Amino acid sequence: MATIFRHEKREFQEDPNKIDNFRLYSDTSIKKSGVYPKNLNFDLRLLNPGQLSAPYHFHRFAEELFMVISGTMTLRTPTGFEVVTPGDLIFFEMGETGAHQFYNHTSEPCTYLDVRTYIGHDVCEYPDSMKILIAPSFEIFRNESKTTYFDGEEEVLNIWKNRKNK
Repeated sequence: MATIFRHEKREFQEDPNKIDNFRLYSDTSIKKSGVYPKNLNFDLRLLNPGQLSAPYHFHRFAEELFMVISGTMTLRTPTGFEVVTPGDLIFFEMGETGAHQFYNHTSEPCTYLDVRTYIGHDVCEYPDSMKILIAPSFEIFRNESKTTYFDGEEEVLNIWKNRKNK
């Protein structure tokens, strides 16, 4: 069945839990429609002047495709900064080379379509703040807490020895 999201029914609301400089708005009419995609997620976003879309980040297990519908904003990637305008399509591959962030440097709102793959989980890394986000649980960790696979396992045989003695 096809679902049509009529432009006259769009209702942008600020995403919850946002902080100053990161006040991104999403079209709530999509969620209200009862459509829940399994592998292809999408949102219509509104980025007001002077706001950032999200912290600079990349995904390990998701690809993204954005299309600027109206307005203009600046895109940050590992290769630098570039202005994107209506009709531009921007593809972000998985991994560090797909890192991105938008900033609305203008005095007018910018609307864009955000389409991304989702296979049930993702790991999102934030190079500026050295954080890692695990989805779908949305647990966030500091990157400096990385360790090796067997860290803390050196004495595991003692657990087994103590169990045998009981």
